[in-house]
Amino acid sequence: MRDAKRVGVLKLKGQAANDVEDDVVVEEPLEIRVNNCSAGVTMRTPGHDFDLALGFLWTECYISRLDEIGTIAYCPDEEHPELRNVVNVTLMDTHRQFESPRRAWSSSSCGLCGKSTLDAIRQSINACESSLIISRDILVELPEKMLLSQPNFSRTGGIHAAALFDPSGKLILIREDLGRHNAVDKVLGAALRERANPGGLVLVVSGRLGFEIAQKAAVAGIPVVASVSAPSSLAIELATDFGITAAGFVRGNSMNIYSHPERVAHGISEHPA
Repeated sequence: MRDAKRVGVLKLKGQAANDVEDDVVVEEPLEIRVNNCSAGVTMRTPGHDFDLALGFLWTECYISRLDEIGTIAYCPDEEHPELRNVVNVTLMDTHRQFESPRRAWSSSSCGLCGKSTLDAIRQSINACESSLIISRDILVELPEKMLLSQPNFSRTGGIHAAALFDPSGKLILIREDLGRHNAVDKVLGAALRERANPGGLVLVVSGRLGFEIAQKAAVAGIPVVASVSAPSSLAIELATDFGITAAGFVRGNSMNIYSHPERVAHGISEHPA
């Protein structure tokens, strides 16, 4: 398996020192090409690379439908044939000239997001109009359900996950990756490949809810995004503008709902006596 590897570790605990072996998450680059032209490089955990490529191209607005895809294949590495770190996606329209709208946008990881980024997104993405309603009691249980379905987190303690659930709390898809944005691209790519209806699903992420996660949910038309950690101000603004319910600090029996709370049926009086 290439998603984790065994390494030697000097483990210090109290006054004891022991040489042991431990599992760590594998990190390798993946170049995604479209019609043999580079569309981007991301550091990822190997596994579900085709889903990652599909999700990346979808959420970066290279494609909007699965039927735009012709083939997906690894490109051989002549120097290291054991590695599969380049994926080429051939579009049905092989002569199409492409330029991602996100080239004018900036990732939240680079610290350059701002009003211009939101303005660019408003021109490319429609607001979510899903009628999905989910019970508070179900929503609050989803992070724990996701954790129980994360085999690599239990092995390494160092990997993110993104999962899609239906309103009844049934797990539909889950993907893991070192990068939380890659985990989201993987699970959305899988949803696109399996022709799932994102407008009827809830996205749960293991890390913070930053702008990039909210943007990917907006492109996919996902109505509810839940995070075990905090959202950013720009993620909240985007979720508010695009009709997405953003829930943060979903832990134990509590959560904070930052936008469109009408989708969460909480059954609690707003003005208790």
